[in-house]
Amino acid sequence: MKAQNLKQTEQEELRKKRKKRLLILLLLLLLAGGCYSLYHVLGQKPKENVTIISGDFLPEGKDAKKMSDKELAKLAQQKADNSQFNMMIGSKAKIDNQTQQGMLNIRNPQTNTYPVNVVITDDQTGDVIYTSGAIEPGEEVSHVQLEKNIS
Repeated sequence: MKAQNLKQTEQEELRKKRKKRLLILLLLLLLAGGCYSLYHVLGQKPKENVTIISGDFLPEGKDAKKMSDKELAKLAQQKADNSQFNMMIGSKAKIDNQTQQGMLNIRNPQTNTYPVNVVITDDQTGDVIYTSGAIEPGEEVSHVQLEKNIS
């Protein structure tokens, strides 16, 4: 009986040692994985210069074609048009002194590429009198509520 108990105790101790070794191994693997991840996430990688090799090393052209002068001009004009900006703001505003509401014509023409935000300020104080919020191309603002009393 003692021999059997002794054997069971030895087997339990052997299992405990194996569990400890396995746990230590898992912790070491986890630590190594964490260090590896930190190295790649936080590590500074030098920028690689890309070299384009021409001449005999390149394969024959397959799908590329030369752009015509007309296509190049059209592309250049499209880029120029996208970079231009037009805005239409009426020169006269009608504002009620008591309610600070009124008519102010602001238009973002359909030909524009981007939305606009109009901010009107007092030249003397620099205070903001009105902010339109985003006006998308093709939209207009006509009825306004001033943010500051101008009376």
